[in-house]
Amino acid sequence: MTLHAPEQSLDDELAAERADLATSRQALRRMRDRAESLFATGDKVAGDAYTAEQLGRHLARRVAELADDPTTALFFGRLDFGPTDPEHAGRGYHVGRRHVTDDRGEPLVLDWRAPVSRSFYRASARDPQGIAVRRRFGFNAGALTSFEDEHLDRGEELGTASRILTAEIERPRVGPMRDIVATIQPEQDELVRADLADSICVQGAPGTGKTAVGLHRAAYLLYLHRERLRRAGVLIVGPNRAFLSYIAAVLPALGEVEVAQATVEDLVARVPVRAVDDPAVAALKHDPRMAGVLRRAADQLITAPTEPIMVSDGSFRWRIGLDPLHRVIEETRREGLPYDTGRERVRARVVGLLQRQAEARRAESPGDAWLRRMGRARPVIAFLDAAWPALTPEGLVHAVLGDPAVLAAAADGLLTADEQALLRGEATPAGPTGTGPVRSRSGAAGTKLGRTPKATRWTAADTVLIDEAAGLIERPAGFGHVVVDEAQDLSPMQCRAIARRSEHGSITLLGDLAQGTAPWAASDWRESLAHLGKPEAVVVPLSVGFRVPAAVVAFANRLLPALAVDVPPAVSLRRDGALDVRTVTDLTAATVAEVRAALGHDGSVGVIAADDAVEGLRAALADAGVPTATADDVAASARVTVVPATLVKGLEYDQVVVVEPAAIVAAEPRGLHRLYVALTRAVSRLSVLHTAPLPAPLADPADGPTA
Repeated sequence: MTLHAPEQSLDDELAAERADLATSRQALRRMRDRAESLFATGDKVAGDAYTAEQLGRHLARRVAELADDPTTALFFGRLDFGPTDPEHAGRGYHVGRRHVTDDRGEPLVLDWRAPVSRSFYRASARDPQGIAVRRRFGFNAGALTSFEDEHLDRGEELGTASRILTAEIERPRVGPMRDIVATIQPEQDELVRADLADSICVQGAPGTGKTAVGLHRAAYLLYLHRERLRRAGVLIVGPNRAFLSYIAAVLPALGEVEVAQATVEDLVARVPVRAVDDPAVAALKHDPRMAGVLRRAADQLITAPTEPIMVSDGSFRWRIGLDPLHRVIEETRREGLPYDTGRERVRARVVGLLQRQAEARRAESPGDAWLRRMGRARPVIAFLDAAWPALTPEGLVHAVLGDPAVLAAAADGLLTADEQALLRGEATPAGPTGTGPVRSRSGAAGTKLGRTPKATRWTAADTVLIDEAAGLIERPAGFGHVVVDEAQDLSPMQCRAIARRSEHGSITLLGDLAQGTAPWAASDWRESLAHLGKPEAVVVPLSVGFRVPAAVVAFANRLLPALAVDVPPAVSLRRDGALDVRTVTDLTAATVAEVRAALGHDGSVGVIAADDAVEGLRAALADAGVPTATADDVAASARVTVVPATLVKGLEYDQVVVVEPAAIVAAEPRGLHRLYVALTRAVSRLSVLHTAPLPAPLADPADGPTA
């Protein structure tokens, strides 16, 4: 598009920009109408049923990608190129969430991921990149209300002093997470636009936008490698369903509607979870040594043949001696194939030996039907079942946990005798990881092994073992790119589960070691990356935040020395917001009063408490006439959400009320880490209410209400 006339008044320019916005929305509507028309008639132009189905899927996806939300800005900025740029001199382009063209195919809005749009995020007064003017737009409910210009060619650059940029970052929010395409900072943009082949790990302090970086990198890679990643797939892995619900709207808002989202529990859900392990037993099952135990157990099922094979074939009888059978087994072992693939390879090689004998005797090659019949012949099946028996993931884990001899042989040198007894349910946990006795298999806790895998009551930790076994037996489908958020809480075995799904793709690993709350939480990203199969990935710290106010960050940072992690403290550029830490006599009454006060401000309100206090607080708020939502109910109209501390990770609210920090800390072994998470969920105001003394790292006699 061409530039607006320089002699226009500010009011005229604003009117012209509004006209451009209206024109762009009309063009997007035409693009969607065109796609809908093609979708309605696609079956009439396709040559066959398969082509019609594929075309229908493509057009349905295209219709979804062109959806317009009138409450969201279609474009958020503009680039005006100066006369020195060799390609775009004298041109101006609106930058927005998706590409919009007019009837002639000329761009009205450039996708934020397009190469020319990079300058919107990277250009500066020091390096204008050919840009004369960078314009940002202010919006209210989709209506264009203002703009501000940076004349980069004159050395003018607002940076974080930009009124519009600051207002967008600090804008109150209710409901799901929004995209950040209008506010991406240069250091974030560098990560977003990293090459598909590169795996990266982002150590992001609270409020630094690490989640947004991961989601926008997924959108960028889909833009740049659309067909390749549509075939291979993109997967987002989050810590829980509440988190996935919270982020679910980001990629569709950017026109990306075909990205899979799952928790690790979803990925490994091959069997129903109907029992609970003691924490010490669960920790052992998540230990990477268990991968070696399972591999050995599978390998030990493969044995040398003890008898030759004799197969009847009409008037002929074919015999394969022990020496060639031994060679078949050993050669296949050395190839390191998945267990099932190896079994089929052995079958094929045995049938091949039979085929050679038949060809030599009959002077002709047997047909496919003969080959299939030989592969199913009883002597061949009996040989396979003895030397390379059929195996299921559930069956392998059942054998390891249920047969002391199998476990002892597989765990020799990997697990101690006490650890083996712990797995069998015959020992009491000892040391700091134990929280009480482990009940036997006949008790109410832990894996209850039935006579068969189907009759077994599996635990959540068992599902990780079963997935590991599945990776030994069969080759799982993989993704072209995997984004893993809150990755500090992944166990080594969970990392291995993700690694199997990204073996031939790249990953974006996001997390904060200070927020690790799982018993096996990572203390070093290099260890996690090794288990993920990406030891070469670069670790990039993000420590400067734009969302959480400085007073809140400083308060939460008091916990860092007690968390025993080596991470840079968070630094916030926000000087607004409020922190209020108060001792109260009645927690419930004080919480209700604090929520009422919070509702006098704009935005969402999150009440965070120890899990066992949540229901009581919700009931008290309901009695007071304050409607509330749960953490996973992002579509709820209620502004107030009462969240268990164990589910708040990754979420954020404009105003947060943290109730009784001491109870949050006391609820679990890594309670201080959990409290650090809770304290950093506020993006405007944080109130901390307590009757018990604050945890020691937070206690300060000089503390008082702060604004």
